[in-house]
Amino acid sequence: MITAQEALQRLKDGNKRFVTNVNSDFATIIHNKRPELVEIQAPFAIVLGCSDARVPAELVFDQGLGDLFVIRVAGNVVAPSGIGSVEFAALNFGTPLVVVLGHSNCGAISATVDVLTGNSKIPSQNLHSIVKRIRPAVETLLATELRHDHKGLIEQSVRANVRTSVEHLSSGSPTLEKLISDGKLMVVGAEYSLETGEVDFFYEDYWERTRNLELE
Repeated sequence: MITAQEALQRLKDGNKRFVTNVNSDFATIIHNKRPELVEIQAPFAIVLGCSDARVPAELVFDQGLGDLFVIRVAGNVVAPSGIGSVEFAALNFGTPLVVVLGHSNCGAISATVDVLTGNSKIPSQNLHSIVKRIRPAVETLLATELRHDHKGLIEQSVRANVRTSVEHLSSGSPTLEKLISDGKLMVVGAEYSLETGEVDFFYEDYWERTRNLELE
């Protein structure tokens, strides 16, 4: 298995191909690779992304069958099942990298902002569970001048929500904390632009800070 930094670079290179329309010929690759994946898989990265139909991780990062272990939920929020899925991949496949992938114009973020600003109500209890997890990231920003800038509030809430999910994954599971402190797992945040197709990776330093605290 490659290192976390190598996996991250592989994703960055893949996104560059996606943005410039220089994509790999995965039709042929998948046809040849599929039989090999019947018995075993070795994804080099775990992606916790939003369910939005416009953000398929394999296409955005120009990766093929068996390359990514993808978990998708509206708002890329972290729930127990999501943590368990990350643990499963990290422990069973030795996958060294987790990317929390948010995106611009996220409907789950907009819905949460509308609820917190009194412009709408949550239509169901199940949707409430998503809003509840996004709410802390948005509430922090509502206490700033961004409360007067709806567009800016949405933009910053997307990134704040990604950071919250990164922190949750990095400090909400003894299993993942141990892998991080041992240098076997890195968790980073990223935002996909619907407008440009580019992925902006950020919060890479959080992994280093978290690991250093564990070593002290």
